[in-house]
Amino acid sequence: MKFASRIALSAAAATLAVALAPQLMAHGDVTPQPVDTSDLPDIEGGNDVWVARNPYSGNARAIEIGASAYNQNCARCHGLQAISGGIAPDLRYLEPGESGDEWFQERFRHGSVRDGKVYMPPFDEVLGQKAGWTIRAWLETQYTEE
Repeated sequence: MKFASRIALSAAAATLAVALAPQLMAHGDVTPQPVDTSDLPDIEGGNDVWVARNPYSGNARAIEIGASAYNQNCARCHGLQAISGGIAPDLRYLEPGESGDEWFQERFRHGSVRDGKVYMPPFDEVLGQKAGWTIRAWLETQYTEE
């Protein structure tokens, strides 16, 4: 009788583990965290008209804000210090300068969808241009050619 009880208990535990695994392994719905950019200079055109080049590139305060913004909003997929675990792009390899700005802006504003699956949600309307460019400013400090 004890043997049968153990088998039943093991089967119930295994069923529960299989049923809960997707919830335990997935990030689930995640709410983007706001980014305080109030002490940075405004961007010409405001949040509605995106500029082509990062106005905060090399700005120490923007880089500091961007590091925090990245950790709160991007690291869960792109990895701590922009080192990807292999699912999302490793952002250390994102080119510095205008060509990297163009790619970053496209992804940040519009996200990434393939075959109807959302790989990255758009962050433009949620975080705004100033926050986006602070993240980009920080990412430039992580650049590597390795």
